[in-house]
Amino acid sequence: MRLSLRYRLLLPLTLLLLGDAAATAWAAATAARSAERRLADQQWAVARTLAEPRTTFPLTERVLQQMKGFSGAEFLYVHPTDPPESTFPDPAPHPPADVPTAALPADGEDHTLGPPVEVAGRAYRCLRLPLRGGSLYIFYPEALRRTAVRDAVRPLVVLGGVSGLVAVGLAVAFGSRLVSRVRDLDARTRLIAAGDFRPMPVRGADDELRDLCGAVNDMARRLAGFQDELQQTERLRVLGQFSGGLAHQLRNAAAGAKLALELFLAENPSADPEPLRVALRQLARIEANLRQFLALGKPPAADRRPCDVGSLVDQAVSLLRPQCQHAGTVLVWKPPADPAVLPGDAAQLSHLFGNVIGNAVEAAGPGGTVEVQARSASKGVVVEVADTGPGPPAAVADRLFEPFVTGKDQGIGLGLAVAKQAADAHGGTITWERRGGRTVFRIELPATPAG
Repeated sequence: MRLSLRYRLLLPLTLLLLGDAAATAWAAATAARSAERRLADQQWAVARTLAEPRTTFPLTERVLQQMKGFSGAEFLYVHPTDPPESTFPDPAPHPPADVPTAALPADGEDHTLGPPVEVAGRAYRCLRLPLRGGSLYIFYPEALRRTAVRDAVRPLVVLGGVSGLVAVGLAVAFGSRLVSRVRDLDARTRLIAAGDFRPMPVRGADDELRDLCGAVNDMARRLAGFQDELQQTERLRVLGQFSGGLAHQLRNAAAGAKLALELFLAENPSADPEPLRVALRQLARIEANLRQFLALGKPPAADRRPCDVGSLVDQAVSLLRPQCQHAGTVLVWKPPADPAVLPGDAAQLSHLFGNVIGNAVEAAGPGGTVEVQARSASKGVVVEVADTGPGPPAAVADRLFEPFVTGKDQGIGLGLAVAKQAADAHGGTITWERRGGRTVFRIELPATPAG
């Protein structure tokens, strides 16, 4: 049987309220007995005063009226030889025949108001005391007794009832709010299971449920990251399957073009070789890019040799100059003042610089400017590439170095991903920022890369 959380919370409270009701009833009964005992003590105090041997004043109607004013009871004194004296209106009532004579109790014994009787249509509690050869009847009104008992019991009943109702109200409100938060959490987890990884608003007091909501949001963020990684991995897998045959054909075509250019240069020694050499370098770059494309996502092979960073950047700049001249883009190269040599993989570093500078040239566009400078730093080499382009779109700015993330209409988003992979492989970093209206990519390579 499924029991709602609300009722699980209310069940212990119900048991506590039952205990509170029992305690209140016991306290009320005790207060009622105490009130009745005080009234009885009061009546017996009057009886003891009258029974004192030193008490010699006559029990006349006037004396009995004074005692009535003190105690609130009615009195009837009956003597065998004298007429009865009473505080009742005339005529005096007949003494109740079924009321036994009561003896004065010893100190410490409980007092009673006597058995119930009815006189002139009113209910009383009656005591019969032997006194001076006659009998003194003390009639305490039942209405006064009930009033005294009610006054003694009412505060306890009201306090217990109000506190119980307040406790029930607070428990219901707290339980409903808690159940509502649990239901919100349940709904949010179902949305996460359906693929909606948006964080849920964290409301309520700072308690365990708030911590649980934070944990669920953290789980959603992690799942969203895992989903992105899974999609990226799937795209890479599909791309890898597709690229095998395509890369083979492209490499064959590039190799054929290189061979044709080399034969032309061999057969025509008088021709201007520089444009053809640039074309050969571009074809070699195509081959290298294809190899890097196929190796994306795989751990790069470590082939560390001393590399002149200035020379590698100069090669990348020289490959891109014809493209800049054709597009009208100004490409400024500021080589380092001193040789900047560090151990690394020349092919990977060439791809790193070529991709970053090529990305800047495309971003700057016709009429734009790209400035490249390299310098030695205290712990390695720093290369900065600045372009006058508008910068990456806000939608992809935070994920610029992830594969397949691009702000270009015809881009596939692999150039900067390859660059970051190369920088990571050399223990370096690549970052970007907007500075002075320019987009600046900063590449830092340590002189002693890890691994």
